[in-house]
Amino acid sequence: MINFILIFFYLFLGLVLQRVKWFPSSSYKLLNKIVIYICLPALALYYIPKIHWDNRLLFPIGVAWIAFGFSFVFFRFLGKKYKWSKKLTGCLILTAGLGNTSFLGFPIIQALYGAEGMKTAILVDQPGTFVVLSTLGILVATLYSRGEQKGGQILKKILIFPPFITFVLACLLNVFGFDFHEWIQFVLQKVGSGVTQLALVSVGLQLRFESRSQHWKFLGLGLFFKLMMTPALIYLLYVIILKQNSEMIDVAIMESAMAPMITASILATTHGLKPRLSSMMIGFGIPLSFITLAFWYLVLHFL
Repeated sequence: MINFILIFFYLFLGLVLQRVKWFPSSSYKLLNKIVIYICLPALALYYIPKIHWDNRLLFPIGVAWIAFGFSFVFFRFLGKKYKWSKKLTGCLILTAGLGNTSFLGFPIIQALYGAEGMKTAILVDQPGTFVVLSTLGILVATLYSRGEQKGGQILKKILIFPPFITFVLACLLNVFGFDFHEWIQFVLQKVGSGVTQLALVSVGLQLRFESRSQHWKFLGLGLFFKLMMTPALIYLLYVIILKQNSEMIDVAIMESAMAPMITASILATTHGLKPRLSSMMIGFGIPLSFITLAFWYLVLHFL
């Protein structure tokens, strides 16, 4: 319960700081850099070396990869058909393609499915959502940011991106069965734990409630895709087509229905991909997701 309260507290704090005259209006840019360059690398180095592989894990891990691929195909098609700007298309791919499977997902799964459910939730989040963000997410953000870029430039941006570097390092540590000393792990966990608070304040600093905003129709489309279409696809694939029926699958589907990922919004913002719309996807997506999550829970347990 405390996590839910904190979500709205930090969003509200960001909104309040917008009104404080002496508070720098561009401070969200600094918060974004701290999240991208410090907090995310720390999380990768803490969690990824601890993952133990099993073929059954493909189902929860696959959620984020399938969802992001679906988002890319869907919004790229609409972008070309309706001649959207690259920034708009990239923003929707990122924010509608990645879910808040940790800060929002963990407490919800813990409440609904207990400790066993949490094991699946961590798999959806770390080798799933976090790795997609660190690889495909960076690729999309770079491809759709302003200006034409050559393949070499794009590759260079990905290779020197701190979360990607630490992701590769963490994978190597996993392969060789090495993990850091306990006190280093403690520091990494504490540094990484600041990602959600900083990101939510940053979102609050950028969030605007404008009745005539041009973003409303895209916001509605993005949230419908994330909260309804994505879990519907995972349900179709896992339950209807592959005939999988277990608590692990239920947790995977519930995680696929979480609100847009806060850090994906930060990534979109730092690359100039419609920062206002990115913030709206988080600010409106989180409260709305409590309603849609209840719907999916009913579908999984009573239909």
